[in-house]
Amino acid sequence: MMIRHPRISSAVRIGAPLLLLAAWVATRSGTGPAVGQQRQDPLAEPFKGVTTNGTVVAGLFPIRASGVSTAPVRNAADRFLSALTPDQKARTAFPVEDPEWRDWNNVHRHPRKGVNFKELNEAQRERAFDLMRASLSAEGLRESRNIMRLNGYLAQVRNNFDEYGEHLYHLTVMGSPSATDPWGWQLDGHHLIINYFVLGDQVVMTPTFMGSEPVSVDTGAWAGTRVLEDEQNLGLAFMQSLSAGQQAKATLETSKTRNHALAQAFRDNLVLEYAGLRASELNAAQRERLLQLIHEYVGNMDDGHARVRMEEVAAHMNDTYFAWFGEAGADAVFYYRIQSPVILIEFDHQMPVALPGERVPSRRHVHTVVRTPNGNDYGKDLLRQHYERHRNDPAHGHSHDR
Repeated sequence: MMIRHPRISSAVRIGAPLLLLAAWVATRSGTGPAVGQQRQDPLAEPFKGVTTNGTVVAGLFPIRASGVSTAPVRNAADRFLSALTPDQKARTAFPVEDPEWRDWNNVHRHPRKGVNFKELNEAQRERAFDLMRASLSAEGLRESRNIMRLNGYLAQVRNNFDEYGEHLYHLTVMGSPSATDPWGWQLDGHHLIINYFVLGDQVVMTPTFMGSEPVSVDTGAWAGTRVLEDEQNLGLAFMQSLSAGQQAKATLETSKTRNHALAQAFRDNLVLEYAGLRASELNAAQRERLLQLIHEYVGNMDDGHARVRMEEVAAHMNDTYFAWFGEAGADAVFYYRIQSPVILIEFDHQMPVALPGERVPSRRHVHTVVRTPNGNDYGKDLLRQHYERHRNDPAHGHSHDR
């Protein structure tokens, strides 16, 4: 039996992102309408952000002191840029407002900008990893490196080193690393995308995409490499901890026969209504377990900024929803979503793409996405406020309205 929740908007049907992606690929490859026909290009649509009804909730992300220094990230970015050749730097550096922020894609054939780890020499590559090391937590760095390693394993299995590989990940830097002005960096590659925006001591690390196919390897050079198990197991444990009545409210569909992730590439303006079980209906222990699950994703940021982010999440806990697709047994295949005014998390067991197997979702292929709804993905709401503050300040170079 399949249960369809009445509050799921037709705007988020699974066909929508696939049609958008097909149109984008056709346009970029020259087989579709001209780039000037902007409705065919999802990047041509002005950024609004993920919303529940098409209207952004204002005032959620004020510019403020976080109390957590971003100097280590800034210094690491400076060292990385200084290690590049003039040609490499020219390909890596973009303005802070550049559309490159939004031009990311998990798909392995996506054309990417910047320099990739494969072309860097050993010293340059270490500077690139130092930037990730300064920006991420130990767990976030470990997960990222393991996703890259599993992509290297995939290259061997498929004997395809042009589209897959441990070092086929591209870095770009938006703006100039600064203690006061906005800037950031992006990592873009198969199954791993990190957008890291910095303003003063504030950080926004979304959209972030982490996935893998496969999610573990037990033989060869990559033996013991595993990713996204905690996100899977903690999500299932939380679902199993709910009462029967709570599970019924959380469950939107009882079967899992297709991919469900909605907030992936080119879905910056996704309209997604709240659905599922509201956290205000949880007891204290259940709320704590849900916060622990959210932290599994937020905790990929450096520890200090993760703490700040979790305070933001906790402040909106009563308006947080948990939704589930699939069964909830020990070996279940499923999708879950956590959504509030300030965070959107998706976990999805996917159908096979690169590896052989029946065309049904399985635990061998996982996608996860984290976004900041209501206009602050890529730190865009902070950037907007920054420009408003300095609109006529020549020292900041923003003397016109935006």
